[in-house]
Order: sequence, then structure tokens, then C-alpha cells
Amino acid sequence: MYVILIQDVENLGYKNDIVKVRDGYGRNFLIPNKMAIIANDSNRKQLAENLKQQARKLAQQKADAETLAQKLETIILKIEQKANENGKIFGAVTTQQIADALKALEIDVDRKLIALPEIKETGEYAAVVKLHKEVKAELKFTVVAAE
Repeated sequence: MYVILIQDVENLGYKNDIVKVRDGYGRNFLIPNKMAIIANDSNRKQLAENLKQQARKLAQQKADAETLAQKLETIILKIEQKANENGKIFGAVTTQQIADALKALEIDVDRKLIALPEIKETGEYAAVVKLHKEVKAELKFTVVAAE
């Protein structure tokens, strides 16, 4: 019997895989527990259509992320932080400060997607923004002493 997995099943396969299982395992365990459906013609066509739509959505999301990445790489942010006369900063520059500075420029990026280097002095730095699993952007910013 062939079934289409609705969710990942350990030691069997991943969601949307078509796998061959024994009749009893499919009818008595997978299908009643909503882990799989029978792989008949109509379900296979539905799966193909769902995968096609999902691929289109993922392609659109990646294109949007690449556009945003190009925009982010042209920007240089200015972050003010309290510092002493030697340029050593008090406290830390946070991802929230970077996200807020981007929001002021009308660019909405979640702070959890921003990876900062260790910042101890004023100067120029670069943060990595993970916009998509395949798209990363380098965001340049300058840390200056607040007056």
C-alpha cells in the first residue's frame, strides 16, 4: 500500500513523501492517527498542486528577501551609545537598537534575524541579517558616542 505522509514520521519519511508501507500499518496506525492518507490518483493530484503552490510561495519569499538584502547592503546606520573619551562604550549595542533604527527608515526586520559582532568601542561594524534560509545581508552601522 502506498500512502502520502501528512506529517514527518520517524524512520519512515517526511511530510508530503509518498511511501510504501504494509497494509496493516497504513490502515491501522498511520491513517487513523492522521499521519497519512491513501495515495490514490486524486490525492496524488492534490499533492502535486499543493507542492506547486508551495514552490511558488517560496520562490516569491526568496525574491522578496533578495530585494530587501540589496536594500540593506546600501544602508549605513548610525547608533548612538554612551562612551568614555577613549571610545570605549558603556553597555552594549543590541539587536533591538538595530531593528529600531531600521524601523525608523521604514524597513521592518525582526531583531531575532540580526547577528551582531562583539562591540566594545565606537567605530564601524557589520551585522549579518538572515532574511531567508538562503539569503543573508550584511548591514553596516557606525557606533558613535552619545552626547
